[in-house]
Amino acid sequence: MFVGPITLFAIYIIIWWLVLFTILPLGMNQGAQERPTDGSDWGAPARTNLKKKFITTTWVAAIVWLILVLVIQFQLIPLPDIPSTRT
Repeated sequence: MFVGPITLFAIYIIIWWLVLFTILPLGMNQGAQERPTDGSDWGAPARTNLKKKFITTTWVAAIVWLILVLVIQFQLIPLPDIPSTRT
């Protein structure tokens, strides 16, 4: 089963977003935090580390994507054949 490059890219983007939302809460600690006086949200973290989380998300998503592509390529999980609508 051949999967086109646009489909592969779309699958990667979906996996990237799923991995991002699983990685975002990691490392957040609200332990001994003082009450904010500048009007910011009480639950907002002091340091978000978004750059590190985006980099981690990218390589974790790439690994998950590669595993999924290999599973599809070697047909380790049988997928139904979808008839083509091309004429």
